[in-house]
Amino acid sequence: MQVRSATVVGAAVAVLVAVSGCTSAESGSDASGGKVTLDFWGWAPGYEKVVAEFNKTHPDIRVDFQKTAAGSKGGYTKMLTAAKAGNAPCLAMVGYETVPSFVAAGALADITKYAAPHKGEFADWTWNQVTVAGKTYGAPVDTAPMALFYRKDLFAKYGIDKPPATWDEYRAAAEKVHKADPDVYLGTFGTDAYNYAGLAWQAGAKWFDTTTDAWKVALDSGANTKVADYWQGLLDDKLLKPEPSFDPSLYKNMASGKILSDVNAVWNAPLLASSVKSTSGKWAVAPMPVWDAGKPAYGNDGGSSTAVMKDCEHPEQATEFAMWMSTNKDSLGTLIKDTGIYPAATAGLDRPALSEPDPFYGGQKIYDVFKKESAQIDTSWKWGPTMTQTSTDLTDGLGRTGKGSTTLPEMLAAARKKTVGEMKSQGINVTND
Repeated sequence: MQVRSATVVGAAVAVLVAVSGCTSAESGSDASGGKVTLDFWGWAPGYEKVVAEFNKTHPDIRVDFQKTAAGSKGGYTKMLTAAKAGNAPCLAMVGYETVPSFVAAGALADITKYAAPHKGEFADWTWNQVTVAGKTYGAPVDTAPMALFYRKDLFAKYGIDKPPATWDEYRAAAEKVHKADPDVYLGTFGTDAYNYAGLAWQAGAKWFDTTTDAWKVALDSGANTKVADYWQGLLDDKLLKPEPSFDPSLYKNMASGKILSDVNAVWNAPLLASSVKSTSGKWAVAPMPVWDAGKPAYGNDGGSSTAVMKDCEHPEQATEFAMWMSTNKDSLGTLIKDTGIYPAATAGLDRPALSEPDPFYGGQKIYDVFKKESAQIDTSWKWGPTMTQTSTDLTDGLGRTGKGSTTLPEMLAAARKKTVGEMKSQGINVTND
C-alpha cells in the first residue's frame, strides 16, 4: 500500500473505529503469567507443520492452529464476526487484498512497535501490503506470481510445439485444440476474483487509484475493458471450459484430459499436484502468456500475511510468531514444499526448496519460472478498502459470465457501481459514482 492510499484508508479507519466503538475482550490466550497461548486461524496446507515446529522450539509460547474455510469461502466472515464479538483469535491468515478491509473494520491490532525491527527482512512492496496509514498489522508471508500450468503430453498430442508465449498465441492454441476435439479445451474460465485480478494486474489495468486525496474505482476503465474483451471473446467462441475455481469438476476434467492448462499462481503447484495425482509427471510450468513479447509483464494472484487481531492480549508474542513463521529457514522450507509459497522474506529466496526438481512436473525446477517473472510484476498495484464485498460481487459475476447470463464488461461495471456504493456507505471519500 502506497503512502497516499494509506492516508486515505487511514482516514476511513479512524471514522469506522470511532463509529464501531471497539471493546476489550478475551483473546483466547493464557495470561496467567506462565506460558502464553495464541490462537491462530487460517486455511493453507502446511501451516500445521510450521506451528508444530515453532511450539517445539519456543517453550514460552504455544500457538494453537485452527483450520478455517478459505477467506473468500467464509473464513474472513468468521474472523470479522469474531472480532465484532470480541472473541477473535490472536493471529489470522489474511490476504494482502483483505488487509485494508480488516483495518477499516477495526479488526486488526497495530503492532508497529514490535514489527518495525523486521522491516528490512522483507521486500519493500510486501511490507507495504501489511502497512496502512503508517501502521503495521502483520507479517508478509508470500507473493504469488502467476504462470501457465500445462499438460506436456496433451500439448504434444494436439500439435502445440511449445507453450503459448503471448495471449495471441494462447488464443490460436485454444482454437487448434478445440477444433481437433470439441470436447477438449486449452484452458478454463474460473470464478476466482483474485485470479481475474491477476490477469488485470498483468495488463496494467488497475482497479483502484488514489492519485488524489480520494479513492477512484477503475474496475471498468479502458485498460480493464481490454482484458475483459479478450477473455469475453474466448468465451463467446466457446474456446474455454467454464468451471468453478478449485471445484472437483475442474480437476476431474484436468485428470481426464478435457482441460489442458490453467493460468494460476505459484501456490497452485502443490494444490494441482494433490488434485490430479494420476497425471503425475505429465505437467509442466511455463511463463504466463504476455500481451507484448517485447515488454513482458506478469500478474500476481494473492499473497498473504499473518495478521494480529485487535483483541490479542499478547501482541508482542504474536508478532514474534508471525515474523518467525515468515523468516525462519525451516518454516520457509515447509511453506515452500507444502503450501507452495514464493517467500516475501528476502532470505527465503535462497532456500534450497526453491531449487529442487518436482517429480509431479516431470522433474522441472518450477520455481525458476516464478523467480524470473517476479522481477517483472508491477509492485504498485493497490487493493481497495472494501475488498470483501468487491470480491464477493466479482466471484458471483464471474460465475454468471461463465454461464452466459452476463458479459465481463457488464459484470465489471456492476461491480464498480456496488463497490462505490459500499465505500460511500462506510464514509470513504470516492471521486466517481
